[in-house]
Amino acid sequence: MKSRNIAFCTTLGLGALALVAGAHLLAAPEIPDAYKLNGWAIGCQAYTFNRFTAFEAIEKTAAAGAKVIEFYPGQRLSKEEPNLQLDHNASDEVLAKVRAKLQQHGVKAVNYGVVGIPNNEAEARKVFEFAKKMGLRAVTTESAESINLIEKLVKEYDICVAFHNHPGSLDRPDYKVWHPLYIAGLVTGRDPRIGACADTGHWTRSGIKPIEALRVLRGRIISAHLKDLNEFGKRDAHDVPFGQGVSGIKECLDELKAQGFTGNLSIEYEYNWENSLPEVTQCVNFIRNYGK
Repeated sequence: MKSRNIAFCTTLGLGALALVAGAHLLAAPEIPDAYKLNGWAIGCQAYTFNRFTAFEAIEKTAAAGAKVIEFYPGQRLSKEEPNLQLDHNASDEVLAKVRAKLQQHGVKAVNYGVVGIPNNEAEARKVFEFAKKMGLRAVTTESAESINLIEKLVKEYDICVAFHNHPGSLDRPDYKVWHPLYIAGLVTGRDPRIGACADTGHWTRSGIKPIEALRVLRGRIISAHLKDLNEFGKRDAHDVPFGQGVSGIKECLDELKAQGFTGNLSIEYEYNWENSLPEVTQCVNFIRNYGK
């Protein structure tokens, strides 16, 4: 099945590329240069530190040398208030505490997800209101069924929405967003602030070369969950520091740069959960030294 996945992408990739190549680059709020490193908005997906609290995730992101963070729904707020959670249902009081913690450590929240955006306007608005209050550039989701409502709210709130990919295969027909061709078709003709969150690790697990997927989605990549894995096409492959695996991180960065990508790169390190900070720091330093 893995070879079928690769052949599918290779055979149809050029067609999908032609499909989206005419898309304009995103007219989205820019991430300030003060929060970039070597020209990249590199930071952590807080899920990297899901054994810890949101406050600790902010601290560890700063300790790794990064300046942006992508939150995920449901993380415990802090060691002092473990019964509170950070998500789009959090109170204004909780959000004020999070903003103060971010300011204390010089970190900017830029993204939120992966979060479901229900095809219910009142509930979907909660996600966008949260994003607006936190000053986020984008929201990450897999809710393809809500695309029409998402487009309406993207235009209203001026916030990007990026469709994320978990691992998949052709023998799971009900799960479609794993494949870049599906996402390319989903966003074609839509507002340019709607696009993809490129998870290089999950593409690697799915038997898709990340560089090929990035080319398929040219002009529509809003953000990335940047991962380098130790094996290709294996569901149990695990993260390694950038440049030490098979995901082709340098080539991916070269392609993103060529595309004029200006979104955030989230390090989502899903290995060595209790003590991943040294490896996350190596990933940040890889970006720091890119092109030098």
